[in-house]
Amino acid sequence: MLIRRPDDVLPSEITPREVYFNRRQWMAGAAGLALTASLPKGLEAAPLSGAKSPFSTDEKKTSREDVTSYNNYYEFGTGKEDPAAKAGSLKTAPWTVKVDGMVGKPAEFAIEDLIKSPALEERIYRMRCVEGWSMVIPWVGFPLADLIKRVEPLGSAKYIAFETAFRPDEMPGLDSIFPVLEWPYVEGLRLDEAMNPLTLLAVGLYGETLPNQNGAPIRLVVPWKYGFKGIKSITRISFVDKQPPTSWNKQAPSEYGFYANVNPNVDHPRWSQATERRIGEGGLFAKRRPTLMFNGYAEQVASLYTGMDLRKLY
Repeated sequence: MLIRRPDDVLPSEITPREVYFNRRQWMAGAAGLALTASLPKGLEAAPLSGAKSPFSTDEKKTSREDVTSYNNYYEFGTGKEDPAAKAGSLKTAPWTVKVDGMVGKPAEFAIEDLIKSPALEERIYRMRCVEGWSMVIPWVGFPLADLIKRVEPLGSAKYIAFETAFRPDEMPGLDSIFPVLEWPYVEGLRLDEAMNPLTLLAVGLYGETLPNQNGAPIRLVVPWKYGFKGIKSITRISFVDKQPPTSWNKQAPSEYGFYANVNPNVDHPRWSQATERRIGEGGLFAKRRPTLMFNGYAEQVASLYTGMDLRKLY
């Protein structure tokens, strides 16, 4: 008999996807109504269009229900259902993003100005979570490179640091007696990674403004990296000359590296990363698919890591 220890079981495998949703359909309906009622006026699920990007995959999109109700956003709780049920408390208007550090033109941008950007695109990206599950999500946003060019980084800037909103009154997960992470949530990219055309600042999905549980009003999307690099509800972007600290790397450096590139050849210490399960394809017993190097975006990004030991710099 095969006996599995708790650490051998992925959080995403505890309950089959179909059972999980059948059990919670009534909750989803109630939570959806509550979320809509609590969203700030002007940022309810408003239409948000963008030209389809040539970077988009042709793979079948994950259902909107799955994308908006099966989330990791620990500021609202550690359960996959917690963000959809609790994130309505986050006030996303007014909202500004401060850009500072080693730039020639530091600025604060109102989210309304960013959402009205003429450069908005729809990008259907494969997304891969370190826990072993994946989705295909139609984001709406604009290249981070566009914002970078507007603020004119100095030659001394080598990295970009990101920071999430810290609002204990609006984020119930921050009040935990035993916090999962050190708050606020922080992330970082090397400047050349940030300038890559694939790197997106998303302000919507499925043709509407971002739901709170998915990182409203603005979040980072880096499709060749594991999901924890996609920092949500961004309030600050800083240009720095040294590698910035990142939340999961500070919490567990042996498990979550700074680079977090999707790599089937480098296992997480507690599970293999060689295969993945696509959400919406049959739950616990769905056939696993091979994980692609750089999540299938090697042609666009492999050159960023030429000469690097990706087992050490994971």
